[in-house]
Amino acid sequence: MNEKLIEMLRPITKEEQKILKEKSIQKNIYTTTKEFTIDSKKMLAEGKLISIRPHTRFTSFPRHKHNYIEIIYMCCGQTTHIINGEREILLCKGDLLFLNQHCYHQIKPAGENDIAINFVVMPEFFDVAFDMMHQENAISDFIISSLKTEEKNPLYLHFKVADIPAVENLVENLVWGIFAEEENDLHIMQLTMGLLFVQLLKYTDTLEDSSGGRDKRIIAMKAVKYVEENYKEANLSFLAQTLGLSVSSLSKIIKVNTGFTFKELLQNKRLSRSAALLSENSLSVTDIIFAVGYDNTSYFHRIFKEKYKMSPLEYRKQFGK
Repeated sequence: MNEKLIEMLRPITKEEQKILKEKSIQKNIYTTTKEFTIDSKKMLAEGKLISIRPHTRFTSFPRHKHNYIEIIYMCCGQTTHIINGEREILLCKGDLLFLNQHCYHQIKPAGENDIAINFVVMPEFFDVAFDMMHQENAISDFIISSLKTEEKNPLYLHFKVADIPAVENLVENLVWGIFAEEENDLHIMQLTMGLLFVQLLKYTDTLEDSSGGRDKRIIAMKAVKYVEENYKEANLSFLAQTLGLSVSSLSKIIKVNTGFTFKELLQNKRLSRSAALLSENSLSVTDIIFAVGYDNTSYFHRIFKEKYKMSPLEYRKQFGK
């Protein structure tokens, strides 16, 4: 990360000076409730949808959750986070950790050179970013549901994206934009967040959890990424073998965590890709059918019409360029 930014974040804050003196966290700084839920009203100026603050160092931060979405970016050094009382995550330089509103979160003490940025973000701030991501892409759908779920699921996403310049530059742009607080910056920051998410879609293979990749949501994410990238030849048995799981176990994980069976994920991807090909070029329908992985043309025509309420030729006539 830019050294100027790190030097801006390195000085010991007034909050940390109190911690060094009193050896404890003052909960009233963060909340007015008995349950330790950090309140956005304490963290954000009135009317603001996003802000940043340096990660609090020099003490353990007790179990808490937030009534906003928190994003933690590790600028240098490392910090250890305990999610929902059981998952221990080591956040290293360049890592990003997204926590939704239902995650319980503890943090082990950080040293002076363990510098991180905490983004405090209201869910509505992400509307522009989610619109930029949402293009019938199972991976983007998965990330959206993870962060914006209305169910009380304690969800988090940990991206190990150190040394990826595009990600680092976008995070820096967000930080500078929040520091500047200039007119019209909100929309620019929302677009920047959208670009950050679009970049992160390329690196879903970096998603990790503390139990060695066995977290069921991470497995489901790997499954939808596999389908997105290998839809022509995708095979459930091959994927199960690659992940070291039985076919039945993997099938259950996919269904529970995505709402679709493997077959449905694959069919949705193939159909959306065929629709794109019909609208973008002049390939014959038969060639498109084979290009997306089907060899039974009558079956394809039937399922295509079920989804789009028209035949492939009618779709091309209505949406073709």
